[in-house]
Amino acid sequence: MKGNYPIYLAVMALTTYAVRALPFTAFAGKIKSRFFRSFLYYVPYAVLTAMTLPAILYSTGNIVSAAVGLAVAVVLSIMEKDLMTVALFSCIGVYIAEWLI
Repeated sequence: MKGNYPIYLAVMALTTYAVRALPFTAFAGKIKSRFFRSFLYYVPYAVLTAMTLPAILYSTGNIVSAAVGLAVAVVLSIMEKDLMTVALFSCIGVYIAEWLI
């Protein structure tokens, strides 16, 4: 395994570079398609949601308390509260839900 480390490192470096360099080479000019631009605009949000949502729902011992924390966070986010308020009240919501269960 130790002998293959430079090979693994080189493959990872090339892969990372290719992912970052490919859009610059494939799309030299400005993207004119409204659909494609809006698609690219929402991709980071979709990926972040897909990575975060399972972690939220399985972060506590009970999925119900995790859902309560998620609901509190969504409601406070819609009300445009700051990040610390959302995090604090979500934790309090989970704590109360765990206490009641």
